[in-house]
Amino acid sequence: MHEQERSGPVPTTRIPNSTAAAREVAAQVVAEAEARGYSPEAVFAIKLALEEALTNAIRHGNRRDPAKMVRFEYSVSPTCTEICIADQGGGFDPAAVPDPTADENLECPTGRGIMLMRAYMDHVEFNERGNAVRMVKFNRPTAP
Repeated sequence: MHEQERSGPVPTTRIPNSTAAAREVAAQVVAEAEARGYSPEAVFAIKLALEEALTNAIRHGNRRDPAKMVRFEYSVSPTCTEICIADQGGGFDPAAVPDPTADENLECPTGRGIMLMRAYMDHVEFNERGNAVRMVKFNRPTAP
């Protein structure tokens, strides 16, 4: 299959529990989305959501433990990007995350990642355990 038409997932990769490793894989996904003609807005959305999900896995899921790994899988086709990220943590209940737009949370320096992921991606779902997320972004043609 021609590289430009690939729609199957890249084999699952385990990356070190570090922001440097996260930046590398995020740059790879962004480069593929750009190469496949995604709009600048869609590329921005993918980059933002991916960085948030990876940061959550590293900081919250794996609690910055350098002995832990982050499982990373993605596919980029001309029409859709799918990203799956899992950490080795105990998981969490996404419904229990406080609303970052509530008055009492407006000045909190953290807590907006999941909201941003949901705002910028077309589909976001967590596994039952709460230690893995799947995100999808569709590449919609821009109007002439």
